[in-house]
Amino acid sequence: MNIGVLALQGDVREHLKSLGECGVQAMPVRTSDEIFSIDGLVIPGGESTRIEGQESFGGLDVSVRRNAFGRQIDSFETDVDFQGITDPKFRAVFIRAPWVERIGPDVTVLASVNGHPVAIRQDAILATSFHPELTGDSRIHRYFVEMVQAHNKVKAN
Repeated sequence: MNIGVLALQGDVREHLKSLGECGVQAMPVRTSDEIFSIDGLVIPGGESTRIEGQESFGGLDVSVRRNAFGRQIDSFETDVDFQGITDPKFRAVFIRAPWVERIGPDVTVLASVNGHPVAIRQDAILATSFHPELTGDSRIHRYFVEMVQAHNKVKAN
């Protein structure tokens, strides 16, 4: 299985390393041709400053508030319960992080901080407000890989 990491900015190397630890072929993606050669795509945090009209991606029935936890100086780490990942709790790193303000009926909240959703899933799309690539813990990347595998298996049938 090939998983791409959008390589415009953000922690591309860190995502590639975490995905590699999950046993998949991980590659940086910079061109539209490369997108057609992958089974799943990671869009690193920080990419939102490079992408206009994000709603055009579709797939997630949510509204988010950018920088909801504060500015760079307000960055923090905390342990979160992440549905589908066993103990210990996941150490989440929040840097100018958003939170989800509104979720649609088909969205599953996987983790929250102070009552605000910070990890969500809808169908084959996973989104986090924190940076799982900065922890050295590849469990969320593994969760994503398993999502992609399951989705591609269903799609093939």
